[in-house]
Amino acid sequence: MSKTYKRFDALEAVTKADDKLTERNGTGKIDMNIAKIFGENCLSIDTLKERLPKSVWKVLKKTIRDNEPLEFDVADAVAVVMKEWATEKGATHYTHWFQPLTGATAEKHDSFITPNQGGGAITQFSGNDLMRGEPDASSFPSGGLRPTFEARGYTAWDPTSPAFIIDNGNGSTLCIPTVFASWKGESLDFKTPLLRSVEALNKQAIRALKLFGEEELTWVNATGGYEQEYFLIDQEYFYRRPDLLTSGRTLFGAKPPRGQELDDHYFGSIPERILSFMFEAEKELYKVGVPVKTRHNEVAPGQFEIAPVFEKANIAADHQQLTMITLKKVARKYGLVCLLHEKPFAGLNGSGKHANWSMVTSKGQNLLEPGDNPHDNRQFLFFFTATLKAVHDYQGLLRASIASAGNDHRLGANEAPPAIISAYVGEQLEDVVQQLKKGEVTGSKDGGLLGLGIPVLPTIPKHAGDRNRTSPFAFTGNKFEFRAVGSEQTVSFPTTILNTIVAGAIDELSTAVENKLSGGADLESALREVFKDTYTEIENILFHGDGYSDDWQKEAEKRGLLNLKSTLDALPQLTDEKNVKLFENYNVLSHRELESRLEIYLEQYFIKLNIEAETTEDIVRTMIVPATIRYLNEVIAVNDRGKTTGLDIASTKTLAEEVNGELANLLKAVDKLREVNEDLGGDTIPEKATHLSKVVLPEMNKVREIADKLEKLVPDDYWPLPSYREMLFVK
Repeated sequence: MSKTYKRFDALEAVTKADDKLTERNGTGKIDMNIAKIFGENCLSIDTLKERLPKSVWKVLKKTIRDNEPLEFDVADAVAVVMKEWATEKGATHYTHWFQPLTGATAEKHDSFITPNQGGGAITQFSGNDLMRGEPDASSFPSGGLRPTFEARGYTAWDPTSPAFIIDNGNGSTLCIPTVFASWKGESLDFKTPLLRSVEALNKQAIRALKLFGEEELTWVNATGGYEQEYFLIDQEYFYRRPDLLTSGRTLFGAKPPRGQELDDHYFGSIPERILSFMFEAEKELYKVGVPVKTRHNEVAPGQFEIAPVFEKANIAADHQQLTMITLKKVARKYGLVCLLHEKPFAGLNGSGKHANWSMVTSKGQNLLEPGDNPHDNRQFLFFFTATLKAVHDYQGLLRASIASAGNDHRLGANEAPPAIISAYVGEQLEDVVQQLKKGEVTGSKDGGLLGLGIPVLPTIPKHAGDRNRTSPFAFTGNKFEFRAVGSEQTVSFPTTILNTIVAGAIDELSTAVENKLSGGADLESALREVFKDTYTEIENILFHGDGYSDDWQKEAEKRGLLNLKSTLDALPQLTDEKNVKLFENYNVLSHRELESRLEIYLEQYFIKLNIEAETTEDIVRTMIVPATIRYLNEVIAVNDRGKTTGLDIASTKTLAEEVNGELANLLKAVDKLREVNEDLGGDTIPEKATHLSKVVLPEMNKVREIADKLEKLVPDDYWPLPSYREMLFVK
């Protein structure tokens, strides 16, 4: 038996994994004294307060907490403290850390070192260095906001998000969260519109809260808690899969005998190597101040989840990017690769990123906390209603915010929420909504108690509404959960959309209440009338049934809800006249900035599908076809020898004919794929994207279907790609 036999890959992978785990863990444990390490590499507010002069701290605090403008003399003082703190931690360089429209993060490192006249060097870092940088912006996507030859772009310090240090075995770097804009001031990033949307929400929420007698609030901020699902596979297999290397997902792979049917992976015991990886990843996240809380096995084999506690949305967005970076980086130390693609394995659950969203005041009050009696909580009902109105009025924008080539594989695929945006609020609040629609609320359903039928177990308080895993936008007790966000995408854009549409809805409801108050109505009757009118208008957005069912597709159409099934269907919503007006009204994104996003997202969609198509052809021609021919040659040789020995070789001939037939089908299909992929479908990006989606992708699927049949026919020692069975279960 040759050592190229693929079974040796699996054995070698396990052996190397065990050796690597022993090497990393040794005989001791990772120091997980959370109280000691949490935030040690994060320049916290407490550290700034302790090190800055009181007068400077007072001004900076207003900037951080109340969004007041920052002056350069204050920035100079902060820069001194930041440099001293960072160099004490071993940092030799700093970088403006930002979120360009690629969806990833970007950084350019500069040294603190400045040569002096005596031939030596000193460490130097000024307020100007802190406040603004000038990276080369020519290769970042701009969507037509500036010509490629105009390379200039500016990063500007975001003082609301704390600086942090990233350690490397050979040194440390100070990372300063920033925004990124063109020299004309147009946003070239995800962070700028997110901060603008936070301010829009803040302004409208404070206005609304004054209706309820809240006069002393200084700010209201959106809060976010973003659950991250991901897959882990052994890097031995990753490197042997060109499709994973270039596309992030498997473009081939026959269904294994065992997948997720047994439901034994979900919440199961975490394998030792995976748990060791989780410990170290969590430690690294704790060090930079990311408050990760939960870890567990997810539904599919090889799939896991990490989730933090709530933070202000702009900080949570930065921390979510750090989480993805850290998962990928630490996984390699354990001989693993972290896959964040929404659908890396066909036939198994894909990965999402559940965006838990709410609003909090400067007094620490959660505006979406119902209290014991939701029907009595007028303030809660106001913000709850505003959020549902926003979802109803701008369902197309919400769908566009999660549109991507990867997420198209997942949405509505009997695992993720459907592409139809609807809201689930639970039995208790649904009852309150029906009463509000009638114009009078007399009470709310008691949650009651849930008995487990076992005398020794305590009675557990029952929630008034069960969870609905098929709902894309569900109220889950004291927050809404936007369940349709893709696992690989930045959360900044969906959060920006959510903040903006809710700000618009709060504005509308506040104006309606104010008009009724000016007409002589009291607050109680004004709210009652506004709630009644609103729920009569938006009731169609509420759905509590099975979002996966065909009946819901038909029902949603009757209700007039949008069913934007693909990225190409959804993205044009960004530049719909109503949506452009909303964004410009609240100074979140200009018309030009929205058009740029549409162009960039379409181009990214086209490029990703084009890479997948070319990778598909490459794997077929250079790996699958040669392997199949080698096996076919062996079968034919047996057939020839059988004739000379007088053996009955009818079955061998049948096998050869079957393999040869599928090989012929595969070659024909891949030729067709090449033909349609070379024809780009037009000159414009929308034309190319449409061609890839409507013509090329179906041909890719045909090629895969035939190749997956061949995988079931060709022996393992000939088949060139690691199988699903190995990738999913070797841990």
